[in-house]
Amino acid sequence: MNRYIVTHLAASLILAAASPLHAQTADDLKKDGSNTDNILTYGMGYGQQRYSPLDQIDKRNVKKLVPVWSLSLENDFGEQAQPLIRDGVMYVSDAKWTVAIDVRTGKQLWRTAVDFDPDTPRVVCCGVSSKGVALYNGLVLRGTLDAYLVALDQKTGKEVWKTKVIEWKDGYSITSAPLVANGVLITGVSGAEFGIRGFIAGYDPATGKPLWRRYTTAAPDEKGGDTWKLEGAYKNGGGSTWITGSYDPDLDLVYWGTGNSGPWNPNYRGGDSLYTASVIAVHPKTGELVWHYQFTPNDMFDYDAVSELILGDLKVDGKTRRTVMQLNRNGFAYVLDRADGKLLAANPYAKVNWATHIDMATGRPVETDVAKTLRAGGSTDLWPSVLGSKNWEHAAFNPGTGLLYANTIHMSSSYSLAPLEAFKPGARWMGVKDLKFGFEPKGGPRGHISAIDPVTGNTKWEVPLTDHANWSSMLATKTGLLFTGRHTGEFIALDADNGEQLWQFQTSSGINASPVTWTYKGKQYVTVLAGYGGLGKRFVGDAGKNVPQGGAVWTFALPD
Repeated sequence: MNRYIVTHLAASLILAAASPLHAQTADDLKKDGSNTDNILTYGMGYGQQRYSPLDQIDKRNVKKLVPVWSLSLENDFGEQAQPLIRDGVMYVSDAKWTVAIDVRTGKQLWRTAVDFDPDTPRVVCCGVSSKGVALYNGLVLRGTLDAYLVALDQKTGKEVWKTKVIEWKDGYSITSAPLVANGVLITGVSGAEFGIRGFIAGYDPATGKPLWRRYTTAAPDEKGGDTWKLEGAYKNGGGSTWITGSYDPDLDLVYWGTGNSGPWNPNYRGGDSLYTASVIAVHPKTGELVWHYQFTPNDMFDYDAVSELILGDLKVDGKTRRTVMQLNRNGFAYVLDRADGKLLAANPYAKVNWATHIDMATGRPVETDVAKTLRAGGSTDLWPSVLGSKNWEHAAFNPGTGLLYANTIHMSSSYSLAPLEAFKPGARWMGVKDLKFGFEPKGGPRGHISAIDPVTGNTKWEVPLTDHANWSSMLATKTGLLFTGRHTGEFIALDADNGEQLWQFQTSSGINASPVTWTYKGKQYVTVLAGYGGLGKRFVGDAGKNVPQGGAVWTFALPD
């Protein structure tokens, strides 16, 4: 019998034997947020608003928050994950472990190691991490650093199946949480700096069987193939997909952001390089491409467009539209119609000097002399930097205020183009030199906590951060609170009306994860992972010298 058939038959028998009492269905996932005892999806709902309707913790009593339990994660790589919760059990992940926790006590119920080759971190650009798991039909589903998908039994942590997505030695890795949409398990991949060919791929969540693969660099015989002017450039053209997509069940469309082109040096590609630096909308059952929008054509600035794609209703030109929103790394806030990808608004939300504006007729940026200088091989200060005006850390959207709340970055960079040797799988493939970062003015902010109108890009308020930018996601609540974290270890709550800090707790290690809030037996809790690491760690400077390593889960509540 075929080895593949034997493997997946065995997996199916194990799954049948597990048969948990409370399996998560597709309908449960669609309704995520209606039962605040559970958090079943990355982003706290398919729309990734990171907003909670809970109202027990408010501006008046938040100062009384105290830790109720903490659990060590025995991990020095750094923590970036968002917890999921089902029936009183919390599930968290990092590069080393998947862990189940009793939400009442913080007691570990099981811990399953991730067995990856110790050499794997060499193909990870920007931090050895895991941003979370998915839950479906009694399984905990996750990606691994060495580019496998793994299914674990929710009750025991025992492996049910394991599927190789792609060869990690060729520069691929998986650090994002998978998405289950319309019964299909979807994952993205990392590795654009190593000249991968990016893709998202769909799998059967019960068995791990591959169903489809949608590449993000178009081949010559595909639509968009003519946007790669040099022969064969698409084969190692980047377009990584390293942040989890969103899903609209009514339209049955999955929205996924794509990363920078590979290499950065555009002379080795030519053309717009579709579908890099874009959002693609696909049907989850087939991977069929329905529409796309490219934010930064022929990207040479490392302006990944992988950041969260937030779904929400917005009033645009006096009409309420069903939109997908993104605070793009390139410094512009975009609003698109999520049915057809029509551009509705695009305005800068931070300092931008590479483009004057986005042409609303064509959807293309109008580049400045700064961009032209860089494309010609010169060096000049680029705003925003290659880190972007906002990196991977997620914004939150409050549907009541219509505002996005985000940790933003205020940095420039400079570099120049460099020749490349022949492409080698698993080696860096960038083609730039003399990369440097700068701040303006001297002693001024390195980032902000910002409240941003997604339609106009206008900032309602901002809090300058003079020591380092925050790299933790934002959580918004109905009571007008914002929760986020600092690389120096402070978990903080702010007033969403003005950014005033109302509470903080020192977790003892840096925070660059995604906080959540939830209930158990009618009581509201807030949870965040702490653990110093990730790309942001490199930009903390002196403030990070006394921040210890080591991961932990922290949970807070008001005193009884």
